[in-house]
Amino acid sequence: MGKELSAKKDSAVLAGERDEFSAGFPGSRAGVEECWMDLDGARMRYLRAGSGSALILLHGLLGYSFSWRYTMPALAPYATVYAPDMMGAGFSDRPSGIDHSMRGTAQRLLRFIKGLGITSFDLLGTSHGGAVAMMAAAECMEGKTGLHVRRLILVAPVNPYSAHGRRLAPFFGSNFGAALFRLSIARMNFLYSYWHARMYGDRGRIPPGTLEGYVAPLAKPGLFEHALSIVRSWTEDLRELETMLPKLASVPTLLMWGGKDTAVYASSAERLAKYFPDSELEVFPEVGHLPYEECPEEFNRALIEFLTREKVSA
Repeated sequence: MGKELSAKKDSAVLAGERDEFSAGFPGSRAGVEECWMDLDGARMRYLRAGSGSALILLHGLLGYSFSWRYTMPALAPYATVYAPDMMGAGFSDRPSGIDHSMRGTAQRLLRFIKGLGITSFDLLGTSHGGAVAMMAAAECMEGKTGLHVRRLILVAPVNPYSAHGRRLAPFFGSNFGAALFRLSIARMNFLYSYWHARMYGDRGRIPPGTLEGYVAPLAKPGLFEHALSIVRSWTEDLRELETMLPKLASVPTLLMWGGKDTAVYASSAERLAKYFPDSELEVFPEVGHLPYEECPEEFNRALIEFLTREKVSA
């Protein structure tokens, strides 16, 4: 699958024509290529590295492909790795009026994957991206998409069993919560820094340049409105996701969590794992919500070990 894009040059624009906001993109690494695809009338940015079978990496809410700056080089010898900026996030376009529900986002992801010319792939998602990954995999398991998810890797995925997420996200999705968000975080950069730091179990392990990298997409207007549009349907999305989970029972799955995650509680992993009989759980002690940044070597080691096994879903 290392040549998926050889016939897709018309729909994927390579780094020479990169968006004005992402030139010299944060977290760029040798061997990581910046690409663009026209999707649903808008431009979607993604990074690509490596060769081999396809692996898709999905970022979380207010994240983007920058999240995978330590993961992509480590995985490149084992897979062709694709890390999209989901529509509305990162440096992708922020079209108004698109469906940002979990199902709508999952279906858009599957259209993106088809645009790459891929039919079979491993899928990794973190936080909200983990929930989208589960929804997308469930759609594939229904047999109507023509796509096959071989394995799932879920990194602290948003799920119906973490009490913290069930309360906080719907609050910001309310009219009052959204107004408060706009008046605080969206206008006070120091609050953005504060909430970002809370994602780590040990703030001393925040890599240099991390905050600057995550703030960079703010140069492109509409990022916070994109986030608010996602949380508006949060409660309904989690209810729907719970109904879809039984479809995933046959998919080999790796669950990965930081033991000190304050965003999606690690305690929710046990209940979520009941839907994945062919699953493993990897917990990183003293680590927060972003293990791929806080302990990248341990994270990559566990991920590579899982991906280099032969077992895949039928």
